[in-house]
Amino acid sequence: MTIRDIPEEWEIRGSRTPFTGAKTSVRTDDVVMPDGSVATRDYQVHPGSVAVLALDAEDRVLVIRQYRHPVRQRLWEIPAGLLDVPGENPLHAARRELYEEAHVKAEDWRVLTDVYTTPGGCDEAVRIFLARDLSEAEGERFAAEHEETDMELGRVPVTDLVRGVLAGELHNNCLVVGVLALLAARQGDGLDALRPAEAPWPARPFES
Repeated sequence: MTIRDIPEEWEIRGSRTPFTGAKTSVRTDDVVMPDGSVATRDYQVHPGSVAVLALDAEDRVLVIRQYRHPVRQRLWEIPAGLLDVPGENPLHAARRELYEEAHVKAEDWRVLTDVYTTPGGCDEAVRIFLARDLSEAEGERFAAEHEETDMELGRVPVTDLVRGVLAGELHNNCLVVGVLALLAARQGDGLDALRPAEAPWPARPFES
């Protein structure tokens, strides 16, 4: 049996948007179930995101710590951001986020993994990149605002992050998935066997 996700779309009898925010909205769909009944499904409509697991020459991951109001915690995360422009190339967005949040650039980019963060209640798709051959970026630093003005930046050994994830001490989705995917890739065919940075992404199609 082949284990892979496949596209499928059930009939929608009605759809409405009871809330529209600055970046996301909430949609209510009336969906036809397999038995012919109709059930209402509410979900967040999200533009999509990118995240960057930036790995330096000393096997440390570039991490940031930021306050996240919905969960009332200050979380350790990897650089990430929204796909603000429809059809935006995710690699371009990832480079921008690494520059803005860490003032770092990378020469080697690969796709680490693609995930839906919470597919039962949100259509957010995230592409997590692996970035290597890091160096300090040129030019002025990006002007931080809101939660980012209090953001901390660090570099943590991969082994420490794996321990923290498995101990239940680190909870950010992209950090957890990214670190464990890195570990799995190393134990599999190796990091150089990862998909190229411009690999197709059906969840969020883009132009090269």
